[in-house]
Amino acid sequence: MLKNRHNSIDACSAEVKRETGVILLCWPGYNLELFNYPEHYHGDIENVYIPHGVIMDRIESIARDILEDLGQHTLMVLCVLKGGYKFCADLVDSIKAQSRSTNCPLTVRVEFIRLKSYLNDRSTEDLHITGPDDLSVLRGKAIVGTGKTMMSLLKHVVTFQPKTIKVAGLLVKQGPNGAAMLPDYVGFVIPNHFVVGYALDYNEYFRDLDHICVISEKGKLKYKV
Repeated sequence: MLKNRHNSIDACSAEVKRETGVILLCWPGYNLELFNYPEHYHGDIENVYIPHGVIMDRIESIARDILEDLGQHTLMVLCVLKGGYKFCADLVDSIKAQSRSTNCPLTVRVEFIRLKSYLNDRSTEDLHITGPDDLSVLRGKAIVGTGKTMMSLLKHVVTFQPKTIKVAGLLVKQGPNGAAMLPDYVGFVIPNHFVVGYALDYNEYFRDLDHICVISEKGKLKYKV
């Protein structure tokens, strides 16, 4: 299922600073019978694509990389809602836990912003950014942004003159030509499937799934707006 790669990769990868979990296009996911999931989603998901335990293990690795790079700074985490809230919370918890074990506890603060660009399973050009109008608290800080649709957000954040900006993303989808632009810290590079769970939604459904799953065509129709 997973391959660890460095530098540049083609059909299942992209240029990356550190080792990244790459999920191959042929990966069929795990059989649903192996997992517990909410009964009301029966028939609405095809498979468990990334189990919760694998997600948490990868987040621990990302937290360790962030501490190695930015551990000497007060860290400001800018969480992109809603889809990024579980990743952000678990990443911050892991950063704090690992920093305590080094006898150099790190001060971590969190701010929240919301981006919305999807209608059903399609990304649209109409991007809405809502959140604090005044992010002057970011000035001079080391920033770790988490979430998707980061390019538009970064243009907004840099106007507040942070000292350092790094982007952490749990999932990056391969583009149509097999390439993807990766954040500074990335969990998994996945094929262009529409996935839900672990706070990722389809029209506000499926956020309560612990695992990352592939939505079924029945699920898309059932919750379509």
